Amino acid sequence: MEGNIRLLAGIPDDDNREYLPEKLKGSTIVVNENGNNSQVYPRNLRECQAKLIDDITDTWYEYVPDSYDPNRKTPLVFSMHGGIMTGWAQCVYTSWSLVADREGFIVVYPNAHRRRFWQIECERRLFPLLSIPNDEGIYMHDFPEDTRENTDVRLVFKLLEIMQEKYNIDPERIYMQGMSLGNSMTAMMARHYGYRFAAMAGSAGPSTIGLLFDKDDQPINAGGPTTVWQARMEFDQAPPGSEDTVEDVVAKNREYWLRVNGCRGLPALKIEGENNFAFYQGDKADFVFRDVKNRDHGQTFDEAELVWDYLFSGSLRKEDGTIVYTEPKCRREGDKVCIALADNCTYGWVNGERVKLPAKSLLWKKLKYHGLHGDAKVRGEYCMVPASFLAETVGVAYTETEGWAEMRLKDGRVLQFARGCIGCTVDNRVCAMLCEPIERSGMLYISGEWFCREILNWHVSTCGHVLYATDHYSLLSSNMARLIRDLLR
Repeated sequence: MEGNIRLLAGIPDDDNREYLPEKLKGSTIVVNENGNNSQVYPRNLRECQAKLIDDITDTWYEYVPDSYDPNRKTPLVFSMHGGIMTGWAQCVYTSWSLVADREGFIVVYPNAHRRRFWQIECERRLFPLLSIPNDEGIYMHDFPEDTRENTDVRLVFKLLEIMQEKYNIDPERIYMQGMSLGNSMTAMMARHYGYRFAAMAGSAGPSTIGLLFDKDDQPINAGGPTTVWQARMEFDQAPPGSEDTVEDVVAKNREYWLRVNGCRGLPALKIEGENNFAFYQGDKADFVFRDVKNRDHGQTFDEAELVWDYLFSGSLRKEDGTIVYTEPKCRREGDKVCIALADNCTYGWVNGERVKLPAKSLLWKKLKYHGLHGDAKVRGEYCMVPASFLAETVGVAYTETEGWAEMRLKDGRVLQFARGCIGCTVDNRVCAMLCEPIERSGMLYISGEWFCREILNWHVSTCGHVLYATDHYSLLSSNMARLIRDLLR
């Protein structure tokens, strides 16, 4: 039986410019910025301390909902804080405690063993750079060759023992989620110890490519196939020391788990508002990619809600290591009504399937040159596709001959297009399009964006010369645009 989420009114601190104001601890103060948002410090959050692995006192925070029943096996979520942060900060900067109240699971928020930084893997070429303190005081701990000697890995497994001794933890439903450096820690745990967890999730903080693939481009993996969720922020940056663009780093982090988990088929794409999802099914384990439009490095406040509903709630790992999926709270399904297009591509994306175009799409620039003394300005750039493809996509009658075409829509409207004329006709009335039709490969091309907006009345968003059109509010993000372009090529 589900419990109820009870939101608490906080005192906004809009003048704050600190990454982690210590005054948040135990208070009703909340802060908000375009990457991290906080809630009021929860009543049930308990601070614990003990010397777990050496002479240094470790601190961690436990959140046990009021609905906890010691006679019932209960899922456990590890939630890992970002660099410079703390376990209590990870709690107030996420909604894990709220979702725990509703779903009845327990959350543990560890502090990193030392200096508020997780001891994570580092490419050997980057160690001299990352081991030296910079102006922000960020540096890599001395890194042992064997991750079993890693202090924070030992901390995690010691905490797992403690939680299993204190509470009736379901051994088949142990999860980990992290943000930024906490995501890097989670990713390292997944690569080496994924077989110990039912599923892993992280936001921001992708790994450098050299940690993922060897010199022969083979995945470096000791943890085996693992159910994984990767969330990225559109305005994020490449990790420190990376020699690759952030788009390439994100793509290679995604490719890593697609290969490890045996995800060979096409994903289900779903874009709702700022959330851009790609759901992959694997022969060995599933993978979820999420990109968030218009967000900076960090995590969205609803990340916990989405991770639980789409992934953790339906992911289990048996004692023998077998991965089992049950029905999650939210089905991982793509948009059933959608069109995605990108320039210079062989395929289009139609209602969740990849469809071959009659001829390659192309980018067309609408120019302004009158009065510019021979110069020109680009006033619009549009992905152009054969009009016959769009007609076939929506299942309407289409006739084309010598640079002229006619569509007869199911609702009775009749459209007429002519090569080079920016004005089409809709039911014998002139309507200006975004750009003029052009003829290529003996076919009439029109703007896919214009057709989806004007004729279908769909919501259309564009990013990086990729367009996504559907029947509901959606905002295409940059990393999803890259993913779609790769699919359509």
